[in-house]
Amino acid sequence: MKLSTRKVGAVVIIDVEGKILFGEGDTEVKQTVDDLLKKGSKNILLNLANVPYLDSAGLGEIIRCFTTLRKNGGNFRLLSPNRRIIDLLNITNLINVFDWFDDEPSALASYN
Repeated sequence: MKLSTRKVGAVVIIDVEGKILFGEGDTEVKQTVDDLLKKGSKNILLNLANVPYLDSAGLGEIIRCFTTLRKNGGNFRLLSPNRRIIDLLNITNLINVFDWFDDEPSALASYN
């Protein structure tokens, strides 16, 4: 799994490539979000366009990131989740908890 970050205005986008699984990706996402928060970034967009699969540990980490940012006055949103991830969010009743977007311009506009 690979992670990279880029800043667009006041939003930091975390581009993820690969599966987010227990022991493979979940800790990297956590560390990246925690580091960004320590540096003062409060608007984070997690790009899932290249994430084919997310297990319960990965989902748990996304929930933790969302909660941590909210507690610190920030915003955490999802970009381009695939059908499998959307189904997982539906099954776990989290679909209405997260703000998620199919395209980057809409996601970025939502932070204004």
